Amino acid sequence: MRIVTADVVAELLRSGDTLMIGGSGAGHAVPETLIEAVERRFLAEAEPRQLTAIHPVGLGDRGERGASRLAHKGLLKRVVCGTLVDSPPLAQLALDNEIEAWTLPQGVLSQLTREIAAGRPGLISHVGLHTFVDPRQSGGRQSACSTEELVSLIEIAGREWLFYQPFHIDVAFLRGTTADEDGNISMEQEAIFGDMLSMAQAARRCGGLVVVQVKRIAQRGTLPAKTVKIPAMLVDLVVVDPDQPVTYQSRNEPAYSGELRIPIGDFPALALDERKIVARRCAMELRVGAVCNVGSGICTGIGLVAAEEDLLDKIVLTNEQGLIGGAPASGLDAGAARNYSAIVDQPYQFDFYDGGGIDIAFLSAAEIDGQGSVNISRFANKLIGVGGFINISQNAKKMVFGGTFTAGGLSVACEDGKLHILREGSHQKFVSCLQQISYNGPYAGERGQITLFVTERAVFRVFRGALELIEIAPGIDLETDILQQMAFRPAISAELKLMDARLFMPEPMDLKTSMSAHVWPEHPRLAAMPPKRK
Repeated sequence: MRIVTADVVAELLRSGDTLMIGGSGAGHAVPETLIEAVERRFLAEAEPRQLTAIHPVGLGDRGERGASRLAHKGLLKRVVCGTLVDSPPLAQLALDNEIEAWTLPQGVLSQLTREIAAGRPGLISHVGLHTFVDPRQSGGRQSACSTEELVSLIEIAGREWLFYQPFHIDVAFLRGTTADEDGNISMEQEAIFGDMLSMAQAARRCGGLVVVQVKRIAQRGTLPAKTVKIPAMLVDLVVVDPDQPVTYQSRNEPAYSGELRIPIGDFPALALDERKIVARRCAMELRVGAVCNVGSGICTGIGLVAAEEDLLDKIVLTNEQGLIGGAPASGLDAGAARNYSAIVDQPYQFDFYDGGGIDIAFLSAAEIDGQGSVNISRFANKLIGVGGFINISQNAKKMVFGGTFTAGGLSVACEDGKLHILREGSHQKFVSCLQQISYNGPYAGERGQITLFVTERAVFRVFRGALELIEIAPGIDLETDILQQMAFRPAISAELKLMDARLFMPEPMDLKTSMSAHVWPEHPRLAAMPPKRK
């Protein structure tokens, strides 16, 4: 192992290389110093050119950092990633057909990295069937110049599967906290583990170069062996950046790194607006003992509502980055968590998800059609991608989509347990036709999945293959505030009821009391056991 500068690493990249980058979202274990050095060299020398960038998770602060640093014409040939929402300049290159672009499920890319590490022929998965990732639709392509088939449909024992092709990796950019003098890497101050080990193994299998950015160097033999996440035998070069933050927003957040647990009263509080209403109504679907996923966006508020209601010890909230328990973070820090009980490598989290381990999943929805299908990946001339959405939504036992009823400038007010629309959003979200299918409602129905759609003013379920309105907020007019804001007319339940008035009041809802009567069923083999002693 050698310690070098980031600029030395950038000089080692060759035109046409495939670069795999670790990390997640807005700076979570993102090797920003290395990416910045590549940008700096390209702007100075116009080299390297025509790189392929692969990163399972979106990278960036939705501005100029992260993968956005690679958004210079000529630097990239193609990008294959879970989402581009964190790097708008890169998404724009794809929209302009300046680069080849695919957005594939985050879990697929994460697990595919392990397949590459083991020298296997690729990944076989059911994840992505009947969505835009399916080659019968668009095969995950997000630009017209993306002509290669990265996904194919196969059949094994009479069942359909998707086959995802592997990649050859020339260079891997990874991140840890500490490197010892031999090159062993620990991640004690990182918010996530991500795919760091799998990526190092995959690059080594391909004969590629493994470069790790760290915060500090330790003496040989001083790192506790169990803290080493990337062993020295997999590390070629180390770059030291003593100023690397935990995330772009949080320079030093011990709760994210698991160094401490904060008092429940110190969790951020949500203002009573449309986003909190949605998070609260979603939280009403929680059950004691349920294992849940909380996606990015509006649903990250569920963890803060659960903290406010003192429910965190009654449920298990998880996110796809590998955090288990506690409360997933919100905003740009989404992907991290506070007060978690365990953290695993990202591929293992997706193994659990794909195997049906999630009892209830809470995800955002940008567009919904009359059959309960959802688009989050590409709409209104915006390229987003899917992240872990497809892995999660296709495999959860119960799916709850949360979001505002309309988008673009919506403003509401709550008064005396009633909701008032002050300004309607400029974009309808309940549409007649989806540009891309990220969640296939009919396919979910075939598999018996329970599906709800929660908004600040209405709740729908999928019933007999169509959306049915089952709840309406007090103070809302059915015709003006709901039906006229939809491109199709949903079925209306004969038992249509008002949403709980507590959703629209400032004080806590006492969900702990009401939830105590709803317990997620335990394993049937445990039913015969004697009850626990008090």
